[in-house]
Amino acid sequence: MENKVKSHIKSMEYRDFHPERTSRVRGRRPASPAPAAPPVGEARDAWRTLPLEGTFEVVYEDARGAWTTRTLDARELKLGPGRTLLGGTDRAHGLYRGLRADRIRRLTEPASGTRIETGILDWLLARAQAQRQAQRKVRSPRSPRRTA
Repeated sequence: MENKVKSHIKSMEYRDFHPERTSRVRGRRPASPAPAAPPVGEARDAWRTLPLEGTFEVVYEDARGAWTTRTLDARELKLGPGRTLLGGTDRAHGLYRGLRADRIRRLTEPASGTRIETGILDWLLARAQAQRQAQRKVRSPRSPRRTA
């Protein structure tokens, strides 16, 4: 049987994967430099965390496409580049979970009976903002004005 090289298949050589370990004498151009990674603090600062309290029953679609129902004691809503996470403790396992908001199919709040199937991210953001404003009012009540 004859080995024919197919034109659409490129050869894979060691130097293609490890250009820094091969000598530059062979006539190949050096590999283009890798894009600079953002500074450590900058990547971390791209995420914004909003405190969020409440117990939610969440119907969630995991990475494999399986739907699960979880009860989550929410702690925070993390807003990041291209992704939003609902973070809290999963009651069934007692572990912290970060659930992607775009994979939440239904969210129920047992305390109020609120059930949401669309606009879940908007509802979570509004809820976090309302709780944040309520916290501000509790922390810094207005001092009464003096009359002259």
